[in-house]
Amino acid sequence: MTLESSLRAARESGRKLLVPYVTGGLGHGWLNIVRAVADAGADAIEIGIPFSDPVMDGRTIQEASQRALDIGATPAGIIDQLAGADIAVPLAVMTYYNPVHHMGHQRFAQRLAGAGVQAAIVPDLPLDELNGWADAADAAGVETVLLAAPTTSDERLAAICARSRGFVYGIALLGITGERTELAVEAGEMGRRLKAATDLPVLLGLGISNPSQAREAAAHADGVIVGSALIRRLLEGGGSEGAAAFVRELREGLDRDD
Repeated sequence: MTLESSLRAARESGRKLLVPYVTGGLGHGWLNIVRAVADAGADAIEIGIPFSDPVMDGRTIQEASQRALDIGATPAGIIDQLAGADIAVPLAVMTYYNPVHHMGHQRFAQRLAGAGVQAAIVPDLPLDELNGWADAADAAGVETVLLAAPTTSDERLAAICARSRGFVYGIALLGITGERTELAVEAGEMGRRLKAATDLPVLLGLGISNPSQAREAAAHADGVIVGSALIRRLLEGGGSEGAAAFVRELREGLDRDD
C-alpha cells in the first residue's frame, strides 16, 4: 500500500492523521523509537536523515541531527537499517537535496524503494527544479511530497498540489521548525487553502507542539506532522516509552469527540 492510499483510507474512516517525525540514527536504539511511535497511533512516520546544514530546522532538530552525525549516522546507513525494520505504518524520509544529489537521483530513489520507504520530502528542492529527482522517484515508486508555504500564490499552490504525491505538506508558519506556545495564525488559512485546492491528504506541520494545537490545526486540514516536541523528549532521555506516551497524547487529542 502506498503512503497516499494508506492516508486516504484512514481519512475516509473519519480519522485525523498523525505523522510524527523521528531523527534517524538518534541513538543505537532509534528503530525501537520508530516502532513505539507506530504502535502508539501514528498513521505514518517521517524519518529525518541528518544533515550538517539543515536550513529548515530549528535548534531542537539541529541538535538531534548533530548527535546522530556524531555517532556515525549516514544516509545510506539509515536507509539500510530501515530495510529490515518491519515498521507497521508507511515511512517517508525527510532529507535535504545535498545527500540526494551526492548519492544520485536514481540510486537514492531505488535505495529508498528497496528499503520499503514509500515517500520522500526534500524541502530545499523547489517545484521548478524537481525534474531529475521526481522522475527518478516516480520510476522507483517513491512518492515525492511537496511543501506549500503561507506566502505561496494561488497559482503556484495549485501547481504544487498537482505535482505532490502521498500528501501535501502545509507549512503552518513562516520560519523554521520548533515548538511554539500557540498555533500560528497562518495555520488555519494554510489548511483551508490547500483543502480547497486538492483532494490529496493535507497535513500541517511546523510549530505544532501539543495535543490541543494538533487538534486545532487538524480542524482545518486532514492531520498534522509533529517533530520538535517529540524530538525534545528524546533529547531529554525519554526513550521509546516517552515517545510513545507523547504520541498517544496527540492521538487522544485528535480523536476526542467534543
